[in-house]
Amino acid sequence: MRDGGARRVEAAWAEARDAFEALLRAHGIVGGTLLVTHGADVRGRAHYGMADREAGRPVEADTIFHWASITKTLTGLAIMQLRDRGRLGLDDALVDHLPELRAVHNPFGPMEAVTIRHVMSHAAGFRQATWPWGGDRDWHPHEPAAWAQLAAMLPYTEIHFAPGSRFRYSNLAVVFLGRIIEQITGDPYAAYAEKNILRPLGMHRSYFDHTPYHLLPHRANNYDLVDGVPQPNGLDFHTGVTVSNGGLNAPAADLARYLAFLAGRHAPEVLARASLEAMWVPQHPAGADGPYRQFIGLSFFGFEGKGLRVVGHTGSQKGFRAFLYLDPATGAGAAAAVNATGRGGPPDAMALLHILRRRLFDTVFPFFRGTEGERFV
Repeated sequence: MRDGGARRVEAAWAEARDAFEALLRAHGIVGGTLLVTHGADVRGRAHYGMADREAGRPVEADTIFHWASITKTLTGLAIMQLRDRGRLGLDDALVDHLPELRAVHNPFGPMEAVTIRHVMSHAAGFRQATWPWGGDRDWHPHEPAAWAQLAAMLPYTEIHFAPGSRFRYSNLAVVFLGRIIEQITGDPYAAYAEKNILRPLGMHRSYFDHTPYHLLPHRANNYDLVDGVPQPNGLDFHTGVTVSNGGLNAPAADLARYLAFLAGRHAPEVLARASLEAMWVPQHPAGADGPYRQFIGLSFFGFEGKGLRVVGHTGSQKGFRAFLYLDPATGAGAAAAVNATGRGGPPDAMALLHILRRRLFDTVFPFFRGTEGERFV
């Protein structure tokens, strides 16, 4: 490869890294991490700021962030594993596995018409929020603690549009996928995911909800920024029955292993490649980001535009904001997380990550479409 090409690639990474750090610094974000991968290799990494201001711990390579709704991609993998093992079908009615859902009001037809595929593509018509109300008092639980709490709400739940007709993001519906996994396998969701996804992928420092004692020195705190002043939320919180929505905690190095799997570089026993690629087939349009058209597949979102097609997911919970993306054509990937955002006002940390996402799509990912990506460092 020509030296000039190598320099251009290195410059692209340096620009993205510097933009990441400058954005976080300018908006008072406490800490964050960014990595770019190519296949099984980490090609660039950056760590910014503090994991825990009060304890004086900086963000480092082994700092554990909360990845929130990126967990939904693991839930989708689990559903596809069970499909491939003959334990369910994507076009099974939800009520075949969760008869409690017959209590849901569906003005568009019978609940038997609502399928697992509809839920995986966020097209089932359920509301966005897990709770239909509340959650704004200090004494309210962060999320429903038990399935029985959600089941009690089902007679007060309705389908908002004809299932399969369009996209509408629903945290509630993904809880149903987690419950189906538990009903079929007999394992709690976290145990199933650890045994069938995290361990085979070598994600040994990843876990759900409360932090194991031996990993506490590496756990990032998270912060609400109130008039620019960070207010700590505490190291741990429990996602309860919504663990299949957003319970994952992990260091960036483990997310690199996950990206390597998505790129087809190791652990094919976790899920057949054809099944994984089926999750990236567009099901419904889901908006746009500038020139990039967004779609929803099965538990993965995707962007297409300017000759690029990437798949992935974002995450947002407590003070954490995150994203993970892969270009399946080249095996290039990226993941980022921050641990602070404005409470009811600026800065909007997810909007900052969207700016970074665009920069990666525009100036970094394209290099992997040619030979220049071979020496990205």
